[in-house]
Amino acid sequence: QVELVESGGGLVQTGDSLRLSCAPSGGTGALYGMGWFRQAPGKEQREFVAAIDWTGRTTHYVDSVKGRFTISKDNGKNAVVLQMNSLKPEDSAVYYCGLERTTVLPGMRVADYDYWGRGTQVTVSS
Repeated sequence: QVELVESGGGLVQTGDSLRLSCAPSGGTGALYGMGWFRQAPGKEQREFVAAIDWTGRTTHYVDSVKGRFTISKDNGKNAVVLQMNSLKPEDSAVYYCGLERTTVLPGMRVADYDYWGRGTQVTVSS
């Protein structure tokens, strides 16, 4: 059974940084991509934030985080990291990582992903 465990959320002020980590376990194999989504209070759906392919060389981002967030692979820890800089109150949400068994860049839709973590809360105060 594949399990994803997120960590690194917290309460910060506008302009601060946070580093989220997601570590998959349980027979994932090597050919998978991962993504981060977020769900803000009162929103019904999760919003795509960023994704990275299985090689770690190709990424994509939602426009609102480009230049502020960076997704990368930490091969030593078998984890995917989302470095979030210059945080804004509108970045406040529960952040979820997802895993898609694919050899291409993972998708931007919730339905594209095969497994999900339980989420980690990020709160940015103004």
